[in-house]
Amino acid sequence: MIHLFAADIVPYPSWLNPADNTWQLTAATFVGLMSLPGLAVLYASLVPKKWAVNVLAMMFAGFSLVLVVWFLWGYKLGFGSTSIGGGVDVVHGVVTQTQNAGTTGTWAHFFDNFVGQPGTSTNSSQELGQAMSAANTAIPFHFPSATLFYFQFVFAAITPLLFLGSVLGRIKFTAWCLLVPLWSTFVYCVDAFMLWGGGYFAQEGALDFSGGYVIHMSAGVSGFVAAWVIGPRLLRDRQHALPNNLVMAAVGAGILWLGWNGFNGGDPYYAGADAAAAVINTNLATAVGVLVWMLMDAWFTKERKPTFLGGVNGMICGLVGITPCAGWVNAWGAIAVGAICCAVVWVAWNYLSKVPPFSKVDDALGVIYTHGIAGFLGGMLLGIFADPNMIEYGCGTLNRAGQVVNTAASTAGSQAQYLSSSKSCAPFGVQGLMYTGSAHQLWEQFRAAVWVIFWSALVTFILVKLISLVLRGARYRDDVLEVGDLAIHGEEAFPEETLAMRTDSAFAMAGLDTGGSSRLLDPDISPPGGAES
Repeated sequence: MIHLFAADIVPYPSWLNPADNTWQLTAATFVGLMSLPGLAVLYASLVPKKWAVNVLAMMFAGFSLVLVVWFLWGYKLGFGSTSIGGGVDVVHGVVTQTQNAGTTGTWAHFFDNFVGQPGTSTNSSQELGQAMSAANTAIPFHFPSATLFYFQFVFAAITPLLFLGSVLGRIKFTAWCLLVPLWSTFVYCVDAFMLWGGGYFAQEGALDFSGGYVIHMSAGVSGFVAAWVIGPRLLRDRQHALPNNLVMAAVGAGILWLGWNGFNGGDPYYAGADAAAAVINTNLATAVGVLVWMLMDAWFTKERKPTFLGGVNGMICGLVGITPCAGWVNAWGAIAVGAICCAVVWVAWNYLSKVPPFSKVDDALGVIYTHGIAGFLGGMLLGIFADPNMIEYGCGTLNRAGQVVNTAASTAGSQAQYLSSSKSCAPFGVQGLMYTGSAHQLWEQFRAAVWVIFWSALVTFILVKLISLVLRGARYRDDVLEVGDLAIHGEEAFPEETLAMRTDSAFAMAGLDTGGSSRLLDPDISPPGGAES
């Protein structure tokens, strides 16, 4: 029998808001599902069937590698309460920035706020204590650090998995397993701290609601550079790059779309009105993107047919484009962002891809277009369509238990108070060019975009070159590429009934000894005809 000795005792501290904590963990799970199985199934279905297992293996390995890196040193690099240069630090229990310390606009300010101090996020006090980061200094987090650790991890994990789409079909598995932790450390964590963790560009006023720059533009640029350095797929694979299963591709794409509700809906960090608005805007922009791409396929291509894969591309363009501005534009702005991003990327996909340097680089799934260009456009369009009346954080009042209370005489009065400034609080919205006539936000967005492009390209180039040097090449030999999954993993996604037949035919394509291949895989199976060769 259970006895309740005190009905007012609750199993969590006073600073924890159950709704905020529940939504943040749910949103994080949605984003995790975008990677596994969403992106894994989508990419594995879009490649020729001989590469499906390889894609799945690299997806699961990459996700796991980032998780280990994140808790051993990555989280503190990207979201820690102190920066290496001391520009971000904890003062009297509050994360403090140096944007008003007399160094604004100087190189000292830049390097003081470049990246967080590395450290682990593994002990009990770190996991159970109240979340604290320069990512949000105005309003205390109402959930534990463990929630923030995991929420930011799933964003860190999906980023390298996105640019896998640029290099699949030729990158060595070992090269991938080296690139993911190195890239996450030296590219992702730096960009995350600069824009999200309270670093330099955050202090200068650049904004990225949920990762248009930090995730998508960075992934697009890094994937393009990595594809350039590693080299192209086999000519046959480029000429016959047919999806192996469009139905499963639809499943993966659908998980991506609905998972994005957590991607953008979770980034206000609170289960509030702006989270709901971000979800609505995300779906509006995505729906418009699907329709615009299909219509442009039907109107402007030689075949004049709407294509499903075109619809998927449009979906991704809408999702990526709205990501940097989801909670700061209204519904009309979301529609405009989805349409503009999709139309521009459609033109780039069909025409820019035919001119150098794009025509010289084998970006297998076109990540530079659907993520790189769309992410850049979305971030810039924030500077135009941001509605200052889309309030991310208002001025509500909490009681001692952390619950919102109505201090006004009526509901309307409470709403008015929420939207009004006081000595201790100012509602936060973004001033877009269309509503204010000021191009300041547009300029800050451009500066941050230039940085992310430059840093992502430079460091990715260096890392891939170093990995190629260590492994004597980051690309598999052509004879291995001819076989694919069987040669690399000893598995295939769609095996035929007879092991000997499938191994012989696969290895025969590479001009290898067919009789020996089947014996290597199963010593009990003799070559066709029953005679030893």
